[in-house]
Amino acid sequence: MKTLILLGLSVFAPTAIYAQGMGRAGTITGTITDPSGAALIGATIEIQNKVTGYERKQTADATGAFRFLDVPQANYHVAITANGFQAASQDLSVRTTVPIALTIALKLAESTTSVDVHGESSDLVESVVMTHTDLDSSQFAKLPNTSMSLGLNSVIAHAAPGISEDSNGMIHPLGDHAQTQYVFDNQPVTDQQSKNFSTSMPSNAIASVEVIAGAAPAEYGDKTSLVVNAITKSGLGHDKTFGSLSGTYGSFGTIGENFTLGAGGNKVGNFLVMNTVRSGRYLDPPEYSALHDIGNNQTIFDRADYQRGDNDTLHLNLFFSRAWFQTPNTYDQQIAGQDQKQRILSYNIAPGWVHVINANSSLTVSPYFRQDELRYYPSRNAFADQPATVRQSRRLTNTGIKTDYSIVHGKHNMKFGTQLSHTFLTESFSFGITDPNFVDPVATPGLAAFDLTAGGTRFNFRGHTDIKQYAFYAQDNYTLGNLTIQAGLRADIYRGLASASGVQPRVGASYLFKPTNTVIRASYSRFFETPYNENLILSNSTGVGGLAGGFGAKTLLPGTRNQYNLGFEQSLGKHFVVEAGYMWKYTRNAYDFDNLFNSPIAFPISWKQSKIDGLSARFTLTEWNGFSAYSVIGHTRARFFGPEIGGLIFNSPVDQSVFRIDHDQAFEQTANFRYQRKKTSPWVSFTWKYDSGQVAGRIPDAESALGLSGDQQVAIGLSCGGKYPAVGFPISACAPANLAIARLRLPAPGTENPDTNPARIASRNIFDMAVGSDNLFHTEKLRYTLQLTAANLTNKVALYNFLSTFSGTHFVSPRAYTMEFGIVW
Repeated sequence: MKTLILLGLSVFAPTAIYAQGMGRAGTITGTITDPSGAALIGATIEIQNKVTGYERKQTADATGAFRFLDVPQANYHVAITANGFQAASQDLSVRTTVPIALTIALKLAESTTSVDVHGESSDLVESVVMTHTDLDSSQFAKLPNTSMSLGLNSVIAHAAPGISEDSNGMIHPLGDHAQTQYVFDNQPVTDQQSKNFSTSMPSNAIASVEVIAGAAPAEYGDKTSLVVNAITKSGLGHDKTFGSLSGTYGSFGTIGENFTLGAGGNKVGNFLVMNTVRSGRYLDPPEYSALHDIGNNQTIFDRADYQRGDNDTLHLNLFFSRAWFQTPNTYDQQIAGQDQKQRILSYNIAPGWVHVINANSSLTVSPYFRQDELRYYPSRNAFADQPATVRQSRRLTNTGIKTDYSIVHGKHNMKFGTQLSHTFLTESFSFGITDPNFVDPVATPGLAAFDLTAGGTRFNFRGHTDIKQYAFYAQDNYTLGNLTIQAGLRADIYRGLASASGVQPRVGASYLFKPTNTVIRASYSRFFETPYNENLILSNSTGVGGLAGGFGAKTLLPGTRNQYNLGFEQSLGKHFVVEAGYMWKYTRNAYDFDNLFNSPIAFPISWKQSKIDGLSARFTLTEWNGFSAYSVIGHTRARFFGPEIGGLIFNSPVDQSVFRIDHDQAFEQTANFRYQRKKTSPWVSFTWKYDSGQVAGRIPDAESALGLSGDQQVAIGLSCGGKYPAVGFPISACAPANLAIARLRLPAPGTENPDTNPARIASRNIFDMAVGSDNLFHTEKLRYTLQLTAANLTNKVALYNFLSTFSGTHFVSPRAYTMEFGIVW
């Protein structure tokens, strides 16, 4: 342990109080003095989190004061140095939005008195109830991400445990689909953030991320299997202009430009992001080759801050995004001339006000407006669309306000708040069957009326509704020595196409064994979940089994979930930490999406109940002689019980039994290794990702695969004694001993069981590598950056899913190269 000087330290001392950052971000302020109490001008103050690599440095001003805004909630090592004085340090935990004020007096350099206050291994563990992962922009900037339009989802899937990655940037957090809440500077966003639905916040606008995967505090409601709390970058507190400009070029004709610009001071600040990307493989296609898959995306984000006096900060986030892309074709659709397209426009306005009431309390008010407008265009020739022609126009507008009152009193860290939202939905949808062999009068009786090849007419739908939701919560973190108790209560009132309410108690505890730096945690949480908003009106009108079943309308009802979490966190030495946990959750009215064929159009559906449990862990090696690494693993069992309600086209007859849904995966692991000898040296990053294979239940056994089309058999890698199918030329008969399927793992004949032994996607190993330099020419004012990325180095041919009712068929990206050159100032 290092021996450093720390004298005259007090928390919440009567120094100047400053307003804080937004959301869960904290503030650290203070004053540096000499032994006489006079201000120490020019002292250097640095805060550091060893696990995430988060570092910030400031110089004390003419009054000896310093201030760090938008500090992520985590553990920090604070170090103070000044010429002619002994160094000082302290370990500090930021766990509140109430500003933490310090007064630190340094001793003269000739003094030899020292106090041992810092044990480095203690920096690695956090005695909190939540199972969570903290990420800093310095970490995820070097992760393999070939498309800025993926936003945060790609970062989260690579760096947080227990997450199964799906196509087009979708993720399955802890056995659920899309039950993810994003919080950007205190603005909750619970609508979908994958490429299919809405453009996510660009990753180069994010300063830090906290990913909560268990025991979410009461301030979070609705979609809470995963809570992604993001703090955006700000120009406030910077004494000079900063920014970057970069261009990217890569495989599939991918071209992108990324621009950031920040400026400000102690009173005002602004940070601007402008990104654009164009690719010939915009979505993950249903074929290994990308057919009819061109897309582009433009994103603008701006954050403005104004410090009005010492106690008030005003804040404004503005966001606009436009995405236009083609719907990828199968070979059969390409031959037919299918030309379906989609356009998405997203707008977001989120002002905010933070008022520091006194040294122990603060008030945050965050109103917001968000709108996603989507248009889906069919081919000009309706019968070129196979197996159906589709047109859609929908608008999702969400307005609301979130208010939080935080107070620190003795051992209590309390928070009280309200969240009021009003969602406006407008949907217009047209649908007609164009394949004469698609409708089965027995299996899909509800579709016969819309078969255009047999004299049917189009299904036309238009609807509008308003959804109001009100939430109130109270929570407290009580610290008693090494024991931390988290208790909270939340109440939600939902008034939409259905009406319901839910009271949600949440309680947990963590205990720190200081001699071994071990944290043990346990919690129980109850959650109130509402249906997905995307295409909700239409799904409420189709009923049990969807439109294909023809069973009549039935409303999707809000659900409830009981969740239990157990976990531990352990540091080993000064550089290694492991965090592991077990979760079990039982949900009534469990939600998912029903995709329309391979299109990006999806409809919310619900199941009678689900039972999900699993294990997850993260292993972290902090920077050691230039080398750092982490590995995340997950195992999830996701069992869903029928019947299903809602959707458009679904398997019939309706199944009442239990089955494993496609979120279920026995094992997934991601490992990342990075080496950079010095901060000014080039770096190299290597990533290995293994997936054991998600459930693919449409083809229960090898014999069923012989009934597929030639195109579909090619997709799964079917062969018969060295003979291979082709588009339009399927293999319809084959001796079992000669039949091989490369990209599916099918049960032996007679052993398939949808619960205990379902068909699965074959396992895959994907390797990515990146090399780069953050200062290519070792310059000072302007730094030139270069990064080369190779994704899927071995060019592994693999599937995300196949003929899934929930998401169709999609291939993992083939080997792809990306080069990015930039300027940073």
